[in-house]
Amino acid sequence: MAVPNTSVPQREPIRVVGMIPARLAATRLPKKPLLDIEGKPMVQRVWERARRAASLHEVIVATPDEEIRTVVEAFGGRVIMTAHHHRSGTDRLAEAASTITADIIVNIQGDEPLIHPEDIDAAVRPFMADATLQMTSLMCPCPDEERSNPATVKVVCSLSGDALYFSRARIPFTRNDTGLPVMQHIGLYAYRKDFLLTFASLTPTPLEQTEALEQLRVLEHGYRIRMVRVPRAPLSVDTPNDLARVRAIIRESREE
Repeated sequence: MAVPNTSVPQREPIRVVGMIPARLAATRLPKKPLLDIEGKPMVQRVWERARRAASLHEVIVATPDEEIRTVVEAFGGRVIMTAHHHRSGTDRLAEAASTITADIIVNIQGDEPLIHPEDIDAAVRPFMADATLQMTSLMCPCPDEERSNPATVKVVCSLSGDALYFSRARIPFTRNDTGLPVMQHIGLYAYRKDFLLTFASLTPTPLEQTEALEQLRVLEHGYRIRMVRVPRAPLSVDTPNDLARVRAIIRESREE
């Protein structure tokens, strides 16, 4: 008599892929991904940092530019070529993601060579606990001097930790001091692959266009973004002064 198989079927492991959108077209810092930072191009610095994240199975650069492809492949990275016409890094990642096997895609900014690997892990972790979750992002306490800076995006959340609104204005307005901190949004996103493809197909929305904040499209279409708090924001390279600061930090840390 055959013995029935009563073993519990094993769940397939979740495959998490980090993607770095990179392109040469930049106004303030031409060819930004290839700028030298203590002997390595910026895109390599970001790639190497991202590879330290325990949650990522692979890190891929998505680019429309052959020059970036040549550089990335020279240091051992994988590249997926994309079209030139994309409006945003999200659209570029959606094209690249459609060609690979993955459950979670992490959108890693290509101008953050000091990105903290543990922050990538923090963005991925909520997916392991909530099968209904489609998208996450990061936030940290906003420094006092940045609260009125429109270049620094702020976010307010529900009690469950989902984003209610993102703004370039200071939010919340403090009429009564309850001790609620102003939170700065950090532009690192993680998505279930299917949702990333859905997001890229959604029609741009009024608030998104008014604030020039792509993530508002998600909220306006009725989806949720789980926000994860981390201690601090990484330094982005947007200006020559930012580049000099990053070079000095890496030089002083003697990071290879």
